[in-house]
Amino acid sequence: MRKSFLFLALLVSLSAGAQNDKYTQVMQKNISLLDSAKTIDELTSLAATFDRIGDAEKNKWLPYYYAALAQTWIGWNPATKDKDANSAKINAYLAKAEALETNAELYAVENMSATQQMLVDPQSRWATNGKDAATALQKGMAADPNNPRLYYLQGMSLFGTPPQFGGGKDKAKPLFEKSVALFKSAQPKPLSPTWGQQQAEQMLAQCQ
Repeated sequence: MRKSFLFLALLVSLSAGAQNDKYTQVMQKNISLLDSAKTIDELTSLAATFDRIGDAEKNKWLPYYYAALAQTWIGWNPATKDKDANSAKINAYLAKAEALETNAELYAVENMSATQQMLVDPQSRWATNGKDAATALQKGMAADPNNPRLYYLQGMSLFGTPPQFGGGKDKAKPLFEKSVALFKSAQPKPLSPTWGQQQAEQMLAQCQ
């Protein structure tokens, strides 16, 4: 009886390990595709793929995160005219992820989603979408004060804010410097987000 139990436990363990390996391989493949994606069609397809992976796994937030991230890159594309509709899609993916976990990476994407909406009409939307973007950054910093993407995004916010309103290159530069330093010392776990270092370095160069 004991041998039968041990054998069954071994089979369950091997099955779980095989499933986990398959998940990791599928995620690595699609993350690589996301890193090289250039077109809206490619990004739309990847967002849907990550969403399906999340629905299949049911208990992992990372697939939904990458679905939201792919949709975010669509929002930054000038060809995407309806930023509000795109942000609604981002937020739907985020809601699935945040039903499983809340963390700094998800808050970073929340920030970008709200920022995209705010930039449709900064003057009229600063008090709403702008506030939401700032709140997401604050929550992200509280969750992980060493997340380099948060400093990059905060730097971008100040870089785009006129000096008379407390922004400008001089205010943004220390944040980009902090972001780059954190990127260089980061040791991300497998499948964890790694985007942002190149962008932070490019923005830092513009502040010199």
